[in-house]
Amino acid sequence: MKLYNSLTHKEEEFVPNEAGKVAMYTCGPTVYHFAHIGNLRSYIMEDVLEKYMRYAGYDVKRVMNITDVGHLTSDGDTGDDKMLKGAKREHKTVMEIADFYTKAFFADCAKLNIKTPDVVEPATHCIDEFIKVISSLLEKDYAYEAGGNIYFDTSKLDKYYVFGDLAEEDLEVGVREGVEEDGNKRNKADFVLWFTKSKFDDQELKWESPWGLGYPGWHIECSCISMKHLGERLDIHCGGIDNQFPHHTNEIAQSEAFLGHKWCNYWFHVHHLNTTSGKMSKSKGEFLTVSLLEEKGYDPLVYRFFCLQSHYRKSLVFSWENLDNAKQAYEKLTARAAALVKESKGAAPDQAAFDKLKAGFTAAMDDDINTSNAVTAVYDVLKADTDADTKLAALADFDKVLSLGIVDKAKELAAGSSAEIPSEVMELLEQRREARAAKDFALADELRDKIAMLGYAVRETRQGTEITKI
Repeated sequence: MKLYNSLTHKEEEFVPNEAGKVAMYTCGPTVYHFAHIGNLRSYIMEDVLEKYMRYAGYDVKRVMNITDVGHLTSDGDTGDDKMLKGAKREHKTVMEIADFYTKAFFADCAKLNIKTPDVVEPATHCIDEFIKVISSLLEKDYAYEAGGNIYFDTSKLDKYYVFGDLAEEDLEVGVREGVEEDGNKRNKADFVLWFTKSKFDDQELKWESPWGLGYPGWHIECSCISMKHLGERLDIHCGGIDNQFPHHTNEIAQSEAFLGHKWCNYWFHVHHLNTTSGKMSKSKGEFLTVSLLEEKGYDPLVYRFFCLQSHYRKSLVFSWENLDNAKQAYEKLTARAAALVKESKGAAPDQAAFDKLKAGFTAAMDDDINTSNAVTAVYDVLKADTDADTKLAALADFDKVLSLGIVDKAKELAAGSSAEIPSEVMELLEQRREARAAKDFALADELRDKIAMLGYAVRETRQGTEITKI
């Protein structure tokens, strides 16, 4: 398997630290509001990555955090805590907000066939871990106290922006317009590890620490939660491309300063879902959720299919027209699979034909998780010169990774259409299939005519036998 490593800016063969095992970390949601479908694109692609690694035989342990404290409205460590902002908006406590939107997030994930990670850890459960690591960074002189807060000192690093080179002015004030500069910082790129009571008197969640009553900064959370559950050496870290700086940059800085060695080997970043007017975001009001898609009549798996038609390292443009095109393609795909279900004899697949089809799928996925080509491999199954049972076996096998529900929906469609077709027609249809198998085409034509007299048309396609009411 080759993956594009955001850290080295090139495709590399994926080789984990321990043979056969993968320590995988993905940044979780800040649970102050519903996840929009742009957020969920990242989780869909990370889900495909995890499932393909398992499909390829790796023993994967995937950990994800839940940010329920510390993520400010600006990544430059200014503004309100997003959780407090959500609590004020809805007149609830922060923990009530966190509980509600955490459940909403996983409900959306279930609708999209996104597997829940092996470990899900809220930040508020790990205060002791944060204090331990921050204390160590202070002892090692990688951190300092100023104005009541604890900052990471980026000047102590040989290279801070490890994902690429930025000019010094680009690092100023967290690279955000309208962000006031923090006068406590020694260096423009320094970031907060711990806020004390000197910051935001209305902060609801606070804990005792060696530096006073306060709460953690956002960036320290992922480092500590990862190390708590996956140890000192991480194989792969995932997230949206917007997390690359400053969040992931800061994670690397503090983790490697604490550990004294390289922390994570591979970085997997999913690019933005854009609208025709630019990046989708909650702040811009383009707040499209899974529930809204459902209200408009879209199966959530149509959105998953829409995402898989594009490579994760390409920005994807969302429009209702584009989603309609994906819906039409998905419905045609499941309808063609339903025809295979009707044609199925319940026989074992042709192993040679199955292996050939599978090779096309794995070649696509081994090429930097190329889901666009993997979807093409699905269509190759439908066009293949082999029997229905082999095709269904291949579709089910690929769906262990793609999770589009193709075979399940095909069975539902086939069962529904069979229920509508009179038993007399179904019996004649079966007799016709047997006649064609025996190459008695004269009898097959006779049976087709009898079926037509009962009001149904039979048509042979490359995908199998189709029957429709006249």
